[in-house]
Amino acid sequence: MFPEIEEIKRKRKKLGVSQKKLAELVGVSQPLIARIEAGKFDPKLSLVKKIIRVLEEIEGGRIEARVVMNSPVISVSPDDSLKKVAELMMEKEISQLPVMEKDVPVGGITEADILKAVLEKGSRAESVKVKEIMGDPFPVVDPEESVSNVSKLLMEHPAVLVVDKGKVAGIITKQDVMKFLTR
Repeated sequence: MFPEIEEIKRKRKKLGVSQKKLAELVGVSQPLIARIEAGKFDPKLSLVKKIIRVLEEIEGGRIEARVVMNSPVISVSPDDSLKKVAELMMEKEISQLPVMEKDVPVGGITEADILKAVLEKGSRAESVKVKEIMGDPFPVVDPEESVSNVSKLLMEHPAVLVVDKGKVAGIITKQDVMKFLTR
């Protein structure tokens, strides 16, 4: 067993990263990380190096978007009613959603957009369609983009989408960055 393997669990716990999150970042399963940490699996050197590199990136402060993003992304359709969107936001405790059509972001909708529609349309607002009030799509970044750059985008936008190989892989909000910083 490599000396680095013994460091993985200690370093991961010190950084407050779960086995599940580490597994996602490395591209392996959580049970594999657990077996490696328990000394029940002897991984290839390349995998050990990848795990150590990911942990060092987190430790060194260059945090990538993939570390902070939420996945899978909850989204709505342009034809959904505001009532449905409001119910989804309440149930999932989120304040903004990407609007997707055939897996492509076409807009964004926030609690503020819904409140504005209620003020303007009164009780008829629940039947209004998302496409009637949605804003522009949220900005898009690669999974390797730094959280520092994502934070700059969040100063101007309610959320940022993480796109990997042409597909929306995650979403980051201001609250996600705050949660990560206070972990």
